[in-house]
Amino acid sequence: MIITTFSNGIRAVVRHSDSPVSYIGAAIAAGSRDDGEGRDGLAHFVEHTLFKGTRHRSSWHISNRMESIGGELNAYTTKEETLIYTNAPAGYAPRAIELIADLIKNATFPTAEIERERDVIIEEIHSYADSPADAVYDEFDELLYAGSALSHNILGSEKSVKALTGGNGRAFIDSRYTPANIVLYCVDPGNEQRNLRLLERHFGDLSFSENESCRVTPAELPAFRETRDRGHQQANTIIGTRLFARNDPRRYALFLLNNILGGPCMNSRLNRELREKRGLVYTVDSALTLMSDCGSMLIYFGSQPDKVEKCLRIISDEISRLASDRLSPRAFDAARDQYCGQLTVSGDHRENCAMALAKSLLYFGEVHDIAHTAEQIRAVTPDDLRDMAALIASKELSRLTLT
Repeated sequence: MIITTFSNGIRAVVRHSDSPVSYIGAAIAAGSRDDGEGRDGLAHFVEHTLFKGTRHRSSWHISNRMESIGGELNAYTTKEETLIYTNAPAGYAPRAIELIADLIKNATFPTAEIERERDVIIEEIHSYADSPADAVYDEFDELLYAGSALSHNILGSEKSVKALTGGNGRAFIDSRYTPANIVLYCVDPGNEQRNLRLLERHFGDLSFSENESCRVTPAELPAFRETRDRGHQQANTIIGTRLFARNDPRRYALFLLNNILGGPCMNSRLNRELREKRGLVYTVDSALTLMSDCGSMLIYFGSQPDKVEKCLRIISDEISRLASDRLSPRAFDAARDQYCGQLTVSGDHRENCAMALAKSLLYFGEVHDIAHTAEQIRAVTPDDLRDMAALIASKELSRLTLT
């Protein structure tokens, strides 16, 4: 594996693989918290409209460039990042690298194409609004981060999206897609040095002016408890709290606690207590969002409205139990082994692993692979786990229910 920084400041990670597929992309530290005042949804708008034309290609030529050889060209946006990527049969790395560079450097945001895509984005906004299990997350964040750039949802609103222009899109790229904010990745069976030269050839001349980050850490607000009646049969509830940032050394204990409490496996404590033993919910899970300067832990469940309070008591009891009683050595080792096993299984998903290389370099300045994460998880002690549960238990958790 090669990790390097080009003369213009762009970082790159290149790894040889034995896969017949190439995974190539650009991770950019530009997300919805960077939209700017009055431009909610701009980062996501750019993600959509970036593909609608460059100085050299029409939207059809852009989409056909990778699809014609069986590949994929796509992107996604979070609150703090945008990732533009291709997956394609091996042998097409030059095509993929040149195309992504063209999009970033030469996107023109043609008016007719933008108007059509604007309608697509508005339909996406409506689809989320019609899904209370999705909407509750956005509305919870609006309350948790109220008054800050993290409060609005990634898509923006119908009103804000209608006001965005191609000029806004180009200005966002010029100000946020700067060399210091970009990490390139290429995981490919070809020669690493050759792929590195390709990346440098197409990205080494990118010279958008650096701009100071306008990110401001949101103030911590008092806990809230709200119920919003939307006429649904099911109550969709989130409880949660603010936590530390992604580089906090306690994060590994938090990862393990989150997995034990409401991770993806059927034997998570909350799934066992709420669904398997009592049949109170169909879905319950906990999730972490750790960002550059703050984070959160959220627990979601869907239940009948008259079962919400009972579910909340059970969740509180489980957190308190983990906070007050150390797991037995056997139970702790089993939980740790399970999480490390899940990491191993996820490591077989080549696309996610390739993306993780770039995001790790973007956020930590070095690559933290699965072996590194597993090593850190195995260093967590029962006391670390109990202390983390005690931290969560000590907080007054906020709550939002959509019914």
